[in-house]
Amino acid sequence: QVQLVESGGGLVQAGGSLRLSCAASGAAFRLSNVGWYRQAPGKQRELVAASTRGGSTNYADSVKGRFTISRDNAQNAVYLQMNSLKPEDTGVYYCAATVAFGVRYDYWGQGTQVTVSS
Repeated sequence: QVQLVESGGGLVQAGGSLRLSCAASGAAFRLSNVGWYRQAPGKQRELVAASTRGGSTNYADSVKGRFTISRDNAQNAVYLQMNSLKPEDTGVYYCAATVAFGVRYDYWGQGTQVTVSS
């Protein structure tokens, strides 16, 4: 079982930056794929960034060049550095993880609100 707890959300002006953190429990974290999702009001949850257990990363087109996902397996942590924020980045951001060697995101955090004002 993996528990995920996000932090770092808040209110920021357009053009600003935020860094989200996700603390994970579970000894097999380093064997999991991890991702950051977001859900804007009235919209479906979408994958923003992901990091595989092998170290590969991928990003939604809308955040490429602005967001960076990173992980610290020794600390069981995942981060999302968000720069040049836009109002359309507003939403609840969720950290997600797979089971060891899995591909489906079975574990989710409670979410952290990010609001970008224009």
